[in-house]
Amino acid sequence: QVQLVESGGGLGQPGGSLRLSCAADGSIFTVFTMGWYRQAPGKQRELVATVTSSGDTNYADSVKGRFTISKDNAKNTVYLQMNSLKPEDTAVYYCAARDERLKGADFGSWGQGTQVTVSS
Repeated sequence: QVQLVESGGGLGQPGGSLRLSCAADGSIFTVFTMGWYRQAPGKQRELVATVTSSGDTNYADSVKGRFTISKDNAKNTVYLQMNSLKPEDTAVYYCAARDERLKGADFGSWGQGTQVTVSS
């Protein structure tokens, strides 16, 4: 298990920007895929973006072109830059980690979540 702590949520305006951060408690980014998920009230949790240990990224169609996932291996921190925010981006956002050394493993470590609310 990896300890993950998110920060940076809050209130954003439609069309505005927010940046989320997720700090890991160790140097894991060279062997872990990191991801951001979100869960809106009454909806299932959905994958927002992932970044592999080699830096390959993947995004949900709903956020492509607006959100960017990145990581700083030296700081053990992964980021989610959210631009052109929409009200439908309102959700609790979770950081997650998946050990690439474990074939077929799912995301097994999770942060506590950070609330993002997009409203004027």
